[in-house]
Amino acid sequence: MPGVVEVPGGSAESTSARFPRDRGDEDRRLLVRYHRHGDPRARDELVARFLPLARQLARRYQRGNEPLDDLVQVASLGLVKAVDRFDPDRGTAFSSYAVPTILGELKRYFRDTGWAVHVPRGMQERVMHVNQTMNTLSRRFDRSPTTADVAASTGLTKEQVVEAKTAAVAYDAVSLDSPRPGDEGDSYAERVGSDDERYELVEYEAAIAPTLRALPARERLILHLRFNEDMTQSEIAALIGVSQMHVSRLIRRALERLRTVAAASP
Repeated sequence: MPGVVEVPGGSAESTSARFPRDRGDEDRRLLVRYHRHGDPRARDELVARFLPLARQLARRYQRGNEPLDDLVQVASLGLVKAVDRFDPDRGTAFSSYAVPTILGELKRYFRDTGWAVHVPRGMQERVMHVNQTMNTLSRRFDRSPTTADVAASTGLTKEQVVEAKTAAVAYDAVSLDSPRPGDEGDSYAERVGSDDERYELVEYEAAIAPTLRALPARERLILHLRFNEDMTQSEIAALIGVSQMHVSRLIRRALERLRTVAAASP
């Protein structure tokens, strides 16, 4: 049968297996059928032929909690774009065009949708380069590579490698209810500070402190007893030996002075 070769040796089943003599020629034939003759079946066949390549590239970029199925879909989309954009007259193998197109689609996916926190594009690419290098070196050394190993392999400085590792933390968002590493059951939420209800009093005190010091000693005492000690006007009157009505007038006069100062403050 022209255009095929038989695999020699083995069983009858193995000897009858047939493969294209030149896969590049078959790819080109399908590309010509699709681009010049508009045959959609040729397009479908091309996509099916290169789907294993797309899956392989998707697995290369799998990390963390990123579902492989999502990455395969992204890689498959890149493959379809490569089929649609490739010019059969280029004189080059389709695979040499498809691989960078698929990788570009995967990189865009991680850049545009994968990061929980915005990270500059250059840093994202560096993080991916460092991660891929670490995976490769881990298999080669059968251990976790050091920062110096990664720097030597990537051509980056140690500081740039450390910076990329730090930026990689921004890829995934962590629930505040999840436990903190190294803590015994403590969640991130338990370490988040709450608003101090008296924090703004620091500002107010700084603004009115000069006026407070300028008030007569008895008015300062009355304000302290009323607002710091939370005493009633009756209790203050009994303590300093004046009527409750007089205490009320003194409080009102002192507060009026403080309001005037507060309103004039920038």
